[in-house]
Amino acid sequence: MNFLTSELTQQVSESTREFAKQYIKPHVMEWDETQHFPIELFHEMGKLGLMGVLVPEEYGGAGLSYYEYVSILQEIGKVCGSIGLSVAAHNSLCTGHILTFGNEEQKKKYLPKLATGEWIGAWGLTEPNTGSDAGNMKTTAVRDGDHWVLNGTKCWITHGKSSNVAVVIARTGEARAKDNATAFIVERGAPGFSAGKKENKLGMRASETTEMIFDNCRIPDTNRMGEIGSGFKQSLKILDGGRISIAALSLGIARGAFEAATQYSKERHQFDQPICNFQGISFKLADMATEIEAATLLTLQACDLKMRGLPMTKESAMAKYYASEVAVKVSNEAVQVFGGYGYTKDFPVEKYYRDSKLCTIGEGTSEIQKLVISREVLK
Repeated sequence: MNFLTSELTQQVSESTREFAKQYIKPHVMEWDETQHFPIELFHEMGKLGLMGVLVPEEYGGAGLSYYEYVSILQEIGKVCGSIGLSVAAHNSLCTGHILTFGNEEQKKKYLPKLATGEWIGAWGLTEPNTGSDAGNMKTTAVRDGDHWVLNGTKCWITHGKSSNVAVVIARTGEARAKDNATAFIVERGAPGFSAGKKENKLGMRASETTEMIFDNCRIPDTNRMGEIGSGFKQSLKILDGGRISIAALSLGIARGAFEAATQYSKERHQFDQPICNFQGISFKLADMATEIEAATLLTLQACDLKMRGLPMTKESAMAKYYASEVAVKVSNEAVQVFGGYGYTKDFPVEKYYRDSKLCTIGEGTSEIQKLVISREVLK
């Protein structure tokens, strides 16, 4: 594993940083307060290749590696966790699923629109009563000739309302039976496909989270991905890569909070000196910096294995688990460094604090990550 950042990764980081500074930073609190999902911003990001980072150039993507992908999510996450979350969900879940498991016809039809940001993607696995218990999902797909009829509700779906296309996992067998789910591509406008409740969230408020409702939604069999019954296995592989996304986003939030706290500690004076001179503050910064670096190395290890095509279930779970918990801890400490000011919306750390918590929940809670890790360790 090479610990040196490549020139390409540095260039991608710099261009993303400039984009975030110019087009995202001025609107962060406005979008957060109003829960506005700035869909026009994602169309612009598509022009830079940020919506098809891992998609090969032949399908209209940027054709970059997971190293560049992680750097992009970090730079965006440092400015706004909400926008970073939406970029991650679009790239690694919906687009990533079609890229990995779609047939050639499906790839040619959907990837160019998703990779260029013309279309926004969603991914539906979670349901109201089956979060981690996906094998017991209630959303069903019943075959009717050369079509499928979907019924049920998916919840906590990023872009569940504004997406143009969604990858949906539906049960095609008995509850809890082996190989009982199948993946389908559902376009917006399909009869019987609608958006439900939009969630009013603690953080990540500019990233749209809604229900997706299927009421006798008919889709052709050509929109099925892979073999019947392979949907859950596909999802587990997609989530392996998705965990790298959330780890990277967590790093971005943590770095943003750390940099804000460090700068403030140099500017804030008490007892005629900057507060960074006090051991109570400097030791906080030391712990924050060390844990961010440790989380970075875990994330890069998962990237390295992913790029080599090697098993990385344990490593991606470790990266996601540790980095997300570090994001919460660092954001919490950043608020403490700011003191009373950190509890106000006049300074950025309160938003890092609110946004960070989602990273320990989305795409598998910290408890689920520990379950995954322990199973891998005990094999």
